[in-house]
Amino acid sequence: MFKIYIAISLIFSLFSFAGDEGIEYSGVMVTITEDKQIENHLVKRNIPDECKNVPINNKMLWTENFAHSSVPEACKSTYVHTKGKLLSMKLDEDLETYGELEVLYFLKEMQSNDQMLLVDSRTKKWFNYRTIPGAINMPFNYFEEKDDYSFHFEYALVYLGVYIQKDRAYDFSKAKTLVLFCNGPWCNQSPRMIFSLLKIGYPAEKLKWYRGGMQDWLGAGMTSTRK
Repeated sequence: MFKIYIAISLIFSLFSFAGDEGIEYSGVMVTITEDKQIENHLVKRNIPDECKNVPINNKMLWTENFAHSSVPEACKSTYVHTKGKLLSMKLDEDLETYGELEVLYFLKEMQSNDQMLLVDSRTKKWFNYRTIPGAINMPFNYFEEKDDYSFHFEYALVYLGVYIQKDRAYDFSKAKTLVLFCNGPWCNQSPRMIFSLLKIGYPAEKLKWYRGGMQDWLGAGMTSTRK
């Protein structure tokens, strides 16, 4: 069954930066409950102290493999970028594509609105290894291969606020608003789940796609859970 991450509280951190402070620096506090264990995660952009004074110029940012050799290791991230196929910015004309700030604002509002869900659409092993705090796991194949995963599919629909009527038609009148993501802009797991949801009639305006996924999330220095 799904490991359900329930985000229930929101605070702002006391960290401050010069100039206007954005939500990526103040952060969103997410409380996660799993197997009766409670964990708190401040979801924010994590910038080590030694990185704050790295100058922004061509030499420091783009030398060879992007960062100059003099930039502290803590300020750099490297990821495999040669997998999958790059996807367009929009999957459907009525479906919004989100960036990191939109995901943070969604997380913030989600704390007091049970009609909103952040969905990690990757398979369970990916979710268990690392994800965005506050996300729940609903593997894309439960929807794409719904005949083979009928129990999981129908259980997921109920959790999403979708009900199957006696004539097997879907009732989307109370469907929740979802933000879906997977491994990165080259990962097709969240698009496949989105297309599967659209195919059964899920309202496009209630689906949001975080195209950058885990690659862009980690690349921006954002908080993640890791086991």
